[in-house]
Amino acid sequence: MSSSPVEPEELTRLLIHTGRGDQHAFAELYQRTSSKLFGVCLRMLRERSEAEEVLQETYMTVWRRAASFDASKASAITWLVTLARNKAIDRLRQHREEQLDDPLRLEETADVQPTPAADAEISQERQRLQRCLDELESPQRAAVREAFFTGATYNELATRCKVPLGTMKSWIRRSLLQLRTCLER
Repeated sequence: MSSSPVEPEELTRLLIHTGRGDQHAFAELYQRTSSKLFGVCLRMLRERSEAEEVLQETYMTVWRRAASFDASKASAITWLVTLARNKAIDRLRQHREEQLDDPLRLEETADVQPTPAADAEISQERQRLQRCLDELESPQRAAVREAFFTGATYNELATRCKVPLGTMKSWIRRSLLQLRTCLER
C-alpha cells in the first residue's frame, strides 16, 4: 500500500474512472486509500477481523456506487471515509446488544501489530482533525467523538451526558460547524 501523500485531484480522477467501470483505476484507488479507510474501520470496530470485513464491504460499495460520486459536494477522500464510517456504524448497530467500551478510551486502544492504520494515524489530515477537535469544549468534543466512533444517536448521547435532547443536538450541530470551519482554514 502506498504511504505517499495522495493528491485530492488524483483521487477524484480515480473515483470518477472507477464509476465508469475502470478496474485499473479501482485497483489504484484501493491501493492509495485502503490504509486510511482500514484505520477508520479499526478505530471504530476495534477488532481486526470486523474491520477487514467492513473494509471489503466498503470497497464493494465503492465499486457499485462510484458513479454517484459528486466532486462538487465532497472530496473523494471525504466520500470514501463517509462510506467506511457508515458501514462501520451499521456493523456496530447490528451488534448493539454487546456492551460498548467507553468510547473516550478508543484512542487508548493499542494494536501491537504494525498495520496500515498506523500510517493513517500519522497523516496530516489526522493531525489537522485532532487540532480542530482540541478547539472544541470538552463535553462537545466527547459527544462528537462518541457519535462518530460508536454511531450513538442523539438520544443515547443526551442520556449518557445527562443533558436535554435539544442541548445535545445543538452541541453536535455547532461542533460540526466549528470543525468544518477549522478544517477549511
